[in-house]
Amino acid sequence: MTTVLLAPDGFKGSITAADAAAALSAGWLDARPADVAIARPMADGGEGTADAFLAAVPGARRMPVRVTGPHGREVAASWVLLPPTVAAPNGTGVVDLASTSGIEMLGGRLRPLDADTRGFGHAIAAALDHGVSRLVLGIGSSASTDAGFGALAALGARITDAAGTDAAPGLRGLGTAVRLDRSGLRPPPPGGAVVLTDVRSPLTGPAGAAAVFGPQKGLGPDDIAPADAALARAAVLLDTDPRMPGAGAAGGTGAALRAWGAELVPGAERVADLVGLTDAIARADVIITGEGAFDASSGAGKVPDRIAALADGRPVALVAGRIAPDADTSAFATTLSLTDLAGSGAAALADPARWVRAAGRALAERLGPSASAPGGRNS
Repeated sequence: MTTVLLAPDGFKGSITAADAAAALSAGWLDARPADVAIARPMADGGEGTADAFLAAVPGARRMPVRVTGPHGREVAASWVLLPPTVAAPNGTGVVDLASTSGIEMLGGRLRPLDADTRGFGHAIAAALDHGVSRLVLGIGSSASTDAGFGALAALGARITDAAGTDAAPGLRGLGTAVRLDRSGLRPPPPGGAVVLTDVRSPLTGPAGAAAVFGPQKGLGPDDIAPADAALARAAVLLDTDPRMPGAGAAGGTGAALRAWGAELVPGAERVADLVGLTDAIARADVIITGEGAFDASSGAGKVPDRIAALADGRPVALVAGRIAPDADTSAFATTLSLTDLAGSGAAALADPARWVRAAGRALAERLGPSASAPGGRNS
Protein backbone atom coordinates (compact mmCIF):
# COMPACT_ATOMS: atom_id res chain seq x y z
CA MET A 1 0.00 0.00 0.00
CA THR A 2 1.34 3.41 -1.02
CA THR A 3 0.61 6.73 0.67
CA VAL A 4 0.38 9.56 -1.83
CA LEU A 5 0.38 13.24 -0.87
CA LEU A 6 -1.54 15.62 -3.16
CA ALA A 7 -0.22 19.15 -2.62
CA PRO A 8 -0.99 21.29 -5.68
CA ASP A 9 -1.38 25.01 -5.97
CA GLY A 10 -4.45 26.26 -7.82
CA PHE A 11 -4.41 26.09 -11.61
CA LYS A 12 -4.98 29.79 -12.23
CA GLY A 13 -8.30 30.57 -13.87
CA SER A 14 -9.42 26.96 -14.11
CA ILE A 15 -9.46 24.94 -10.88
CA THR A 16 -8.75 25.74 -7.23
CA ALA A 17 -6.06 24.05 -5.20
CA ALA A 18 -8.64 22.19 -3.11
CA ASP A 19 -10.50 20.94 -6.17
CA ALA A 20 -7.25 19.99 -7.90
CA ALA A 21 -6.12 17.99 -4.86
CA ALA A 22 -9.48 16.22 -4.75
CA ALA A 23 -9.35 15.40 -8.47
CA LEU A 24 -5.77 14.11 -8.26
CA SER A 25 -6.73 11.98 -5.28
CA ALA A 26 -9.74 10.54 -7.09
CA GLY A 27 -7.67 9.72 -10.15
CA TRP A 28 -4.92 8.04 -8.16
CA LEU A 29 -7.45 5.91 -6.24
CA ASP A 30 -9.17 4.97 -9.50
CA ALA A 31 -5.97 3.14 -10.43
CA ARG A 32 -4.74 2.14 -6.96
CA PRO A 33 -7.82 1.85 -4.70
CA ALA A 34 -5.93 0.32 -1.75
CA ASP A 35 -3.62 3.31 -1.41
CA VAL A 36 -3.92 6.15 1.08
CA ALA A 37 -4.35 9.69 -0.29
CA ILE A 38 -3.55 12.75 1.81
CA ALA A 39 -4.80 16.09 0.44
CA ARG A 40 -2.96 19.27 1.38
CA PRO A 41 -4.04 22.08 -1.01
CA MET A 42 -1.35 24.73 -1.22
CA ALA A 43 -0.91 28.40 -2.09
CA ASP A 44 2.08 30.70 -2.37
CA GLY A 45 0.68 34.17 -1.85
CA GLY A 46 -1.29 34.16 -5.09
CA GLU A 47 -4.75 32.97 -5.94
CA GLY A 48 -6.27 30.85 -3.15
CA THR A 49 -4.05 32.10 -0.33
CA ALA A 50 -6.86 33.47 1.84
CA ASP A 51 -8.89 30.33 1.14
CA ALA A 52 -5.98 28.18 2.35
CA PHE A 53 -6.01 30.02 5.69
CA LEU A 54 -9.81 29.81 5.85
CA ALA A 55 -9.68 26.03 5.41
CA ALA A 56 -6.72 25.40 7.70
CA VAL A 57 -7.46 27.60 10.73
CA PRO A 58 -10.45 26.66 12.94
CA GLY A 59 -12.65 29.66 13.61
CA ALA A 60 -11.45 31.68 10.60
CA ARG A 61 -14.16 33.86 9.07
CA ARG A 62 -14.64 35.43 5.66
CA MET A 63 -15.27 39.18 5.91
CA PRO A 64 -17.07 40.85 2.97
CA VAL A 65 -15.85 44.16 1.57
CA ARG A 66 -16.47 46.35 -1.50
CA VAL A 67 -13.37 47.34 -3.46
CA THR A 68 -12.37 48.94 -6.74
CA GLY A 69 -11.18 46.14 -9.00
CA PRO A 70 -8.35 46.33 -11.55
CA HIS A 71 -10.95 47.16 -14.20
CA GLY A 72 -11.89 50.33 -12.30
CA ARG A 73 -15.35 49.09 -11.20
CA GLU A 74 -16.58 48.44 -7.68
CA VAL A 75 -16.88 44.74 -6.87
CA ALA A 76 -17.68 42.48 -3.94
CA ALA A 77 -14.58 40.91 -2.38
CA SER A 78 -13.51 39.63 1.04
CA TRP A 79 -10.67 39.17 3.48
CA VAL A 80 -10.25 36.48 6.14
CA LEU A 81 -10.24 37.12 9.89
CA LEU A 82 -8.24 34.61 11.94
CA PRO A 83 -9.18 34.15 15.60
CA PRO A 84 -7.30 35.93 18.40
CA THR A 85 -4.00 34.53 19.66
CA VAL A 86 -1.51 35.64 22.28
CA ALA A 87 0.54 37.32 19.55
CA ALA A 88 -2.54 38.86 17.88
CA PRO A 89 -5.17 39.48 20.57
CA ASN A 90 -7.56 41.20 18.14
CA GLY A 91 -7.08 38.60 15.44
CA THR A 92 -5.12 38.51 12.20
CA GLY A 93 -6.39 39.77 8.87
CA VAL A 94 -5.48 37.80 5.75
CA VAL A 95 -5.86 39.71 2.50
CA ASP A 96 -4.90 38.42 -0.91
CA LEU A 97 -4.30 40.60 -3.91
CA ALA A 98 -5.62 37.97 -6.32
CA SER A 99 -9.21 38.38 -5.14
CA THR A 100 -9.11 42.19 -4.95
CA SER A 101 -6.75 43.35 -7.72
CA GLY A 102 -5.96 40.10 -9.52
CA ILE A 103 -5.51 39.42 -13.22
CA GLU A 104 -8.31 36.84 -13.31
CA MET A 105 -10.76 39.60 -12.40
CA LEU A 106 -10.19 41.14 -15.82
CA GLY A 107 -11.68 38.16 -17.63
CA GLY A 108 -8.99 38.23 -20.31
CA ARG A 109 -9.37 41.96 -21.05
CA LEU A 110 -5.94 43.07 -19.90
CA ARG A 111 -5.29 46.69 -18.91
CA PRO A 112 -1.47 46.93 -18.85
CA LEU A 113 -1.36 50.71 -18.42
CA ASP A 114 -4.44 51.32 -16.29
CA ALA A 115 -5.00 48.36 -13.94
CA ASP A 116 -3.85 49.09 -10.40
CA THR A 117 -3.86 47.77 -6.81
CA ARG A 118 -6.43 50.08 -5.23
CA GLY A 119 -8.79 47.20 -4.44
CA PHE A 120 -6.08 45.42 -2.51
CA GLY A 121 -5.50 48.58 -0.49
CA HIS A 122 -9.24 48.95 0.15
CA ALA A 123 -9.38 45.43 1.63
CA ILE A 124 -6.30 46.10 3.78
CA ALA A 125 -7.97 49.30 5.02
CA ALA A 126 -11.11 47.31 5.90
CA ALA A 127 -9.04 44.90 7.99
CA LEU A 128 -7.37 47.84 9.74
CA ASP A 129 -10.79 49.39 10.37
CA HIS A 130 -11.84 46.12 12.03
CA GLY A 131 -8.91 46.55 14.42
CA VAL A 132 -6.81 43.48 13.59
CA SER A 133 -3.56 43.11 15.49
CA ARG A 134 -1.65 41.67 12.55
CA LEU A 135 -1.85 41.33 8.76
CA VAL A 136 -0.87 38.53 6.40
CA LEU A 137 -0.86 39.77 2.80
CA GLY A 138 -0.67 37.52 -0.26
CA ILE A 139 0.49 39.35 -3.37
CA GLY A 140 0.52 36.91 -6.28
CA SER A 141 -1.63 36.93 -9.43
CA SER A 142 -1.62 40.69 -9.91
CA ALA A 143 -3.13 42.47 -12.92
CA SER A 144 -0.94 45.57 -12.84
CA THR A 145 2.55 47.05 -12.84
CA ASP A 146 1.88 50.03 -10.58
CA ALA A 147 4.59 49.48 -7.91
CA GLY A 148 1.80 49.09 -5.35
CA PHE A 149 1.01 52.81 -5.58
CA GLY A 150 -2.70 52.09 -5.90
CA ALA A 151 -2.67 50.19 -2.62
CA LEU A 152 -0.72 52.96 -0.89
CA ALA A 153 -3.18 55.55 -2.21
CA ALA A 154 -6.09 53.52 -0.80
CA LEU A 155 -4.27 53.53 2.55
CA GLY A 156 -3.95 57.33 2.56
CA ALA A 157 -0.81 58.17 0.61
CA ARG A 158 -0.95 60.80 -2.13
CA ILE A 159 0.95 60.35 -5.39
CA THR A 160 1.22 63.46 -7.55
CA ASP A 161 2.70 64.48 -10.90
CA ALA A 162 4.82 67.50 -11.80
CA ALA A 163 1.74 69.75 -11.82
CA GLY A 164 0.82 68.68 -8.28
CA THR A 165 -2.28 66.79 -9.36
CA ASP A 166 -3.07 63.21 -8.40
CA ALA A 167 -1.34 60.73 -10.71
CA ALA A 168 -3.60 58.52 -12.78
CA PRO A 169 -4.09 54.92 -11.64
CA GLY A 170 -1.79 52.18 -12.84
CA LEU A 171 1.41 52.22 -14.85
CA ARG A 172 0.15 55.23 -16.80
CA GLY A 173 0.21 57.33 -13.63
CA LEU A 174 3.38 55.71 -12.31
CA GLY A 175 5.19 57.05 -15.34
CA THR A 176 4.27 60.63 -14.42
CA ALA A 177 4.59 60.42 -10.61
CA VAL A 178 7.18 62.72 -9.06
CA ARG A 179 6.08 62.87 -5.40
CA LEU A 180 4.83 60.38 -2.82
CA ASP A 181 3.30 62.09 0.22
CA ARG A 182 3.07 59.63 3.12
CA SER A 183 1.73 62.07 5.70
CA GLY A 184 -1.76 60.57 5.53
CA LEU A 185 -0.63 56.96 5.11
CA ARG A 186 -2.10 54.61 7.69
CA PRO A 187 0.52 52.57 9.57
CA PRO A 188 0.57 48.76 9.74
CA PRO A 189 -1.19 47.22 12.76
CA PRO A 190 0.64 46.84 16.08
CA GLY A 191 1.68 43.24 15.35
CA GLY A 192 3.04 44.18 11.94
CA ALA A 193 2.36 42.88 8.45
CA VAL A 194 3.84 39.86 6.72
CA VAL A 195 3.78 39.73 2.92
CA LEU A 196 3.63 36.32 1.24
CA THR A 197 5.37 36.56 -2.13
CA ASP A 198 5.13 33.96 -4.87
CA VAL A 199 8.34 35.13 -6.58
CA ARG A 200 11.67 36.54 -5.42
CA SER A 201 12.17 38.88 -8.37
CA PRO A 202 13.79 42.32 -8.00
CA LEU A 203 11.86 45.43 -8.92
CA THR A 204 13.85 46.43 -12.01
CA GLY A 205 16.25 45.09 -14.60
CA PRO A 206 16.16 42.04 -16.87
CA ALA A 207 14.75 39.85 -14.07
CA GLY A 208 12.42 42.57 -12.78
CA ALA A 209 8.67 43.15 -12.70
CA ALA A 210 8.34 44.74 -16.14
CA ALA A 211 10.72 42.50 -18.09
CA VAL A 212 9.54 39.17 -16.71
CA PHE A 213 5.89 39.67 -15.82
CA GLY A 214 4.86 42.71 -17.87
CA PRO A 215 4.09 40.67 -21.00
CA GLN A 216 1.70 38.47 -19.00
CA LYS A 217 -0.21 41.65 -18.11
CA GLY A 218 -0.34 42.95 -21.67
CA LEU A 219 2.83 45.00 -22.03
CA GLY A 220 4.32 44.90 -25.52
CA PRO A 221 8.03 44.80 -26.37
CA ASP A 222 8.18 48.59 -26.72
CA ASP A 223 6.52 49.07 -23.30
CA ILE A 224 9.10 47.21 -21.22
CA ALA A 225 11.87 49.84 -21.10
CA PRO A 226 9.53 52.75 -20.15
CA ALA A 227 7.83 50.55 -17.55
CA ASP A 228 11.19 49.57 -16.07
CA ALA A 229 12.20 53.24 -15.92
CA ALA A 230 8.94 54.08 -14.14
CA LEU A 231 9.59 51.32 -11.59
CA ALA A 232 13.10 52.67 -11.03
CA ARG A 233 11.63 56.11 -10.25
CA ALA A 234 9.12 54.45 -7.94
CA ALA A 235 12.01 52.88 -6.00
CA VAL A 236 13.43 56.36 -5.45
CA LEU A 237 10.07 57.69 -4.26
CA LEU A 238 9.66 54.69 -1.96
CA ASP A 239 13.27 55.01 -0.76
CA THR A 240 13.79 51.28 -1.21
CA ASP A 241 16.38 49.06 -2.88
CA PRO A 242 15.05 47.85 -6.26
CA ARG A 243 17.40 44.86 -6.15
CA MET A 244 15.79 43.37 -3.04
CA PRO A 245 14.35 39.86 -3.62
CA GLY A 246 10.57 40.06 -3.78
CA ALA A 247 10.45 43.80 -4.51
CA GLY A 248 9.20 43.04 -8.02
CA ALA A 249 6.41 40.73 -6.87
CA ALA A 250 2.93 41.77 -8.03
CA GLY A 251 4.18 44.46 -10.38
CA GLY A 252 6.27 46.08 -7.66
CA THR A 253 3.73 45.81 -4.84
CA GLY A 254 6.39 43.98 -2.84
CA ALA A 255 8.53 47.13 -2.87
CA ALA A 256 5.61 49.33 -1.78
CA LEU A 257 4.65 47.07 1.12
CA ARG A 258 8.24 46.81 2.32
CA ALA A 259 8.46 50.60 2.27
CA TRP A 260 5.19 50.63 4.27
CA GLY A 261 6.94 48.59 6.95
CA ALA A 262 5.90 45.04 6.09
CA GLU A 263 8.17 41.99 6.03
CA LEU A 264 8.49 40.04 2.78
CA VAL A 265 8.67 36.24 3.08
CA PRO A 266 8.33 33.37 0.59
CA GLY A 267 4.61 32.60 0.56
CA ALA A 268 4.83 28.88 -0.12
CA GLU A 269 6.96 28.40 3.01
CA ARG A 270 4.43 30.03 5.33
CA VAL A 271 1.45 28.23 3.80
CA ALA A 272 3.36 24.94 4.03
CA ASP A 273 3.81 25.53 7.76
CA LEU A 274 0.13 26.41 8.11
CA VAL A 275 -1.20 23.21 6.51
CA GLY A 276 1.27 20.89 8.25
CA LEU A 277 3.05 19.97 5.04
CA THR A 278 6.23 18.64 6.68
CA ASP A 279 4.26 16.13 8.74
CA ALA A 280 2.27 15.07 5.69
CA ILE A 281 5.46 14.57 3.67
CA ALA A 282 6.86 12.37 6.44
CA ARG A 283 3.85 10.06 6.01
CA ALA A 284 4.02 9.97 2.21
CA ASP A 285 5.74 7.58 -0.19
CA VAL A 286 4.95 9.65 -3.29
CA ILE A 287 4.09 13.34 -3.69
CA ILE A 288 2.17 15.07 -6.46
CA THR A 289 2.24 18.84 -6.81
CA GLY A 290 1.32 21.23 -9.58
CA GLU A 291 0.16 24.60 -10.86
CA GLY A 292 -1.45 26.11 -13.93
CA ALA A 293 1.69 26.97 -15.90
CA PHE A 294 5.14 25.72 -15.00
CA ASP A 295 7.76 27.99 -16.52
CA ALA A 296 11.11 29.60 -15.79
CA SER A 297 9.63 31.64 -12.90
CA SER A 298 8.26 28.56 -11.13
CA GLY A 299 11.65 27.82 -9.59
CA ALA A 300 11.69 31.15 -7.75
CA GLY A 301 9.63 30.31 -4.66
CA LYS A 302 6.38 28.95 -6.07
CA VAL A 303 4.58 25.90 -4.69
CA PRO A 304 6.16 23.11 -6.81
CA ASP A 305 9.62 24.43 -6.01
CA ARG A 306 8.85 24.42 -2.28
CA ILE A 307 7.37 20.92 -2.38
CA ALA A 308 10.43 19.56 -4.19
CA ALA A 309 12.73 21.21 -1.63
CA LEU A 310 10.90 19.57 1.29
CA ALA A 311 10.47 16.11 -0.26
CA ASP A 312 13.48 14.61 1.56
CA GLY A 313 14.26 12.10 -1.17
CA ARG A 314 10.69 11.06 -1.91
CA PRO A 315 9.68 11.06 -5.58
CA VAL A 316 7.74 14.18 -6.56
CA ALA A 317 5.54 14.29 -9.65
CA LEU A 318 4.61 17.58 -11.29
CA VAL A 319 1.25 18.20 -12.99
CA ALA A 320 0.76 21.49 -14.83
CA GLY A 321 -1.69 22.84 -17.32
CA ARG A 322 1.28 23.76 -19.46
CA ILE A 323 5.01 23.11 -19.05
CA ALA A 324 7.22 25.61 -20.85
CA PRO A 325 10.07 24.21 -22.95
CA ASP A 326 12.64 26.26 -21.00
CA ALA A 327 11.36 25.23 -17.56
CA ASP A 328 13.76 23.37 -15.27
CA THR A 329 11.98 20.17 -14.23
CA SER A 330 15.06 18.37 -12.92
CA ALA A 331 13.72 18.33 -9.34
CA PHE A 332 10.79 16.09 -10.32
CA ALA A 333 10.72 12.33 -10.82
CA THR A 334 8.17 12.76 -13.61
CA THR A 335 6.04 15.49 -15.15
CA LEU A 336 2.70 15.59 -16.89
CA SER A 337 1.13 18.41 -18.90
CA LEU A 338 -2.67 18.64 -19.02
CA THR A 339 -2.33 20.26 -22.44
CA ASP A 340 -0.58 17.14 -23.72
CA LEU A 341 -2.95 14.80 -21.89
CA ALA A 342 -6.09 16.50 -23.22
CA GLY A 343 -4.70 17.12 -26.70
CA SER A 344 -4.81 20.93 -26.46
CA GLY A 345 -4.85 23.77 -23.97
CA ALA A 346 -8.44 24.59 -24.90
CA ALA A 347 -9.58 21.04 -24.18
CA ALA A 348 -7.82 21.02 -20.81
CA LEU A 349 -9.37 24.35 -19.82
CA ALA A 350 -12.85 23.26 -20.93
CA ASP A 351 -13.00 20.50 -18.27
CA PRO A 352 -10.07 20.90 -15.87
CA ALA A 353 -11.40 18.56 -13.17
CA ARG A 354 -11.67 15.72 -15.69
CA TRP A 355 -8.11 16.13 -16.92
CA VAL A 356 -6.60 16.66 -13.47
CA ARG A 357 -8.30 13.43 -12.39
CA ALA A 358 -6.94 11.74 -15.52
CA ALA A 359 -3.48 13.01 -14.56
CA GLY A 360 -3.79 11.46 -11.11
CA ARG A 361 -4.76 8.14 -12.67
CA ALA A 362 -1.92 8.29 -15.21
CA LEU A 363 0.64 9.05 -12.50
CA ALA A 364 -0.59 6.18 -10.34
CA GLU A 365 -0.04 3.84 -13.29
CA ARG A 366 3.33 5.41 -14.10
CA LEU A 367 4.78 5.43 -10.59
CA GLY A 368 3.82 1.94 -9.49
CA PRO A 369 1.82 -1.20 -10.24
CA SER A 370 -1.93 -0.95 -9.85
CA ALA A 371 -3.21 -2.07 -6.45
CA SER A 372 -5.72 -4.89 -6.48
CA ALA A 373 -7.38 -4.48 -3.10
CA PRO A 374 -10.24 -1.99 -2.64
CA GLY A 375 -10.70 0.39 0.23
CA GLY A 376 -8.35 3.32 -0.28
CA ARG A 377 -9.07 6.20 2.06
CA ASN A 378 -8.69 9.95 1.74
CA SER A 379 -7.74 12.15 4.70
